[in-house]
Amino acid sequence: MHGGGWWSYISHDPAGSKPRIDRALLRRVLTYARPYWWMVGLVMVAIVAISLVELLPPLILRQLIDVTLPNKDLRQLNWLALALLAIPVLSGLIDVGQRYLSARVGEGIIFDLRQQMYEHLSAMALRFFTHTKSGEIISRFNNDVVGAQNAITGTIPTIVVNVVTVVSTLAIMISIDWRLALLSVAVVPLFILPAKRVAGVLRSIRRQAMEANAEQSNIITETLGINGALLVKTFGRQSQEEARFREVNAEVRDLGIRRALVGRWFFMGLSLSAAVGTALIYWVGGRMVLADALTIGTIVAFAAYLGRLYGPISSLSNIQVEFAQSMVSFERVFLYLDMSAEIQDRPDARTLKQVAGHIRFDEVWFSYLSDAERSQSEAGQAEQPAAGPTAPVAQPMVAAAGGPAEDAAAAGLAPMATRAWALRQFSAEILPGQLVALVGRSGAGKTTVTYLLPRLYDVNRGAITLDGHDLRAVTQQSLAEQIGIVMQETYLFHDTIRKNLLYARPQASEAEMIAAAQAASIHDFIVKLPAGYDTVVGERGYRLSGGEKQRLAIARVILKDPRVLILDEATAHLDSENEALIQAALEPLFRGRTSVVIAHRLSTILAADAILVLDEGRLVESGSHEELLALGGLYAHLYETQFRSGGGDG
Repeated sequence: MHGGGWWSYISHDPAGSKPRIDRALLRRVLTYARPYWWMVGLVMVAIVAISLVELLPPLILRQLIDVTLPNKDLRQLNWLALALLAIPVLSGLIDVGQRYLSARVGEGIIFDLRQQMYEHLSAMALRFFTHTKSGEIISRFNNDVVGAQNAITGTIPTIVVNVVTVVSTLAIMISIDWRLALLSVAVVPLFILPAKRVAGVLRSIRRQAMEANAEQSNIITETLGINGALLVKTFGRQSQEEARFREVNAEVRDLGIRRALVGRWFFMGLSLSAAVGTALIYWVGGRMVLADALTIGTIVAFAAYLGRLYGPISSLSNIQVEFAQSMVSFERVFLYLDMSAEIQDRPDARTLKQVAGHIRFDEVWFSYLSDAERSQSEAGQAEQPAAGPTAPVAQPMVAAAGGPAEDAAAAGLAPMATRAWALRQFSAEILPGQLVALVGRSGAGKTTVTYLLPRLYDVNRGAITLDGHDLRAVTQQSLAEQIGIVMQETYLFHDTIRKNLLYARPQASEAEMIAAAQAASIHDFIVKLPAGYDTVVGERGYRLSGGEKQRLAIARVILKDPRVLILDEATAHLDSENEALIQAALEPLFRGRTSVVIAHRLSTILAADAILVLDEGRLVESGSHEELLALGGLYAHLYETQFRSGGGDG
């Protein structure tokens, strides 16, 4: 809570920023209404029609009081009563149509904004997702898009209806009595002056509230998902997470209270200003009636029109506040839409057809860091003392086997960079149909190689080619169609086994799907389930064991039938019996295809046509198992410490 009592809710503006309505930003906002211009036009016509129709009741009241009742005209009384009944019916029918069109426009804009943002973000490189909280993305889709839509379907129509109402009402009032009309307008500055101060405060509160809501969404997403819930429970951190959520939740609450109080004090001032104007009209108008300069009906009509005058003026005086807050939503949405996609197809990008699978890495350099971060990292490393002659050939750069770095890589995330270059001068050639094993300690750069091949990242220097085509010169879609990947940590959608398998090739037949499942030794397990292939696997596939998920992932890539295979410890979660079945199933799959495997098992390494040994981002050794053992270098050391026993690390 903010200290200093209720006044602090109004006077405190931590951002200290004034609301700005940038013309370029406004023009960009209006472009989203352009596809619906004819509906927007009809909405405006309906708004004007409603405003004009609602001008009639005060005139009818004046006629009733000044003419109909004194003359005891029953016929006219009947017609006026019918008119008073017909006006709200007509106004209501027009309003229903206007609301329908407004809803069509508003929901259409929400659809367009969300679709544009989804398509834009889905095209972002993996680096974006490793640096952005998932709750922040969800907040953009839910809170900010709706807030932006309100600017078009709420704020802008409100401006139109209020302007029309004020102008038409003032014109009628002047025609009735110009002196009372001028007196009514005299209090208008009392409506406008408070808005200037309040607009900046509410804009700041709105921005803080959006940031707090995004953080709240992020905590919910991280800790109430299956992975987060498991982590929280197994480490016994419920109370700490509850306290963290309570802190953010309290910030959201306090900002909501402050926003409500600022608004209430503001509108109380507007109501007081309206009361001053009404009192003046009755006092001055009453004196004119007593002097026979005005009729009672005219005073009653004027009093009725005051509500139609001061209400819209109050709204218009607050329109800057509302518009400034709406612009915050658009600014946050545009912040994402204006991010350039790191990896894009060139205008002349070629579409890969059937490929043989000839892969070349030509002097490849790659860093997960930005240029500035890399320079800083290189400067820091330059200050480190050089390793002595007794230093081991290679040291784990990220973590020990099975540590956090491997978990991040397994989940498809960029490992935390602890050196400037993840790959340095990496050159290798993989011939069509070869099975190549990548070997090295954790953080050596193996996972980075598998990220660069499907172009999840682009190289900083050098080039990677597939059948002689630079990966940057072909379309991403056609490249993805040629490559199949099985990551260490399998990701399954919260859907049926059938939908998860067919995700690889939606047009595949039932027989092809079953054949893929049989090849991965998972078909017999599936048919024993109560719903068979229509069994829902649960969030991230948590209703299945690790080995079952892994076999489903392998079946999925078998069904895809790619020319290039990438496997990252694809059999890590399987027992010996199932691993043997998978190895037998993969052997015919490897034939005639190029396969790149991050090897953790001796059986995989022995089956490889070539072994690439990486250390600190460099290719230090390559050859067959026997050749590398004979060298007595890093591979021989890894074989003795890790592979010989049948285990493996990252």
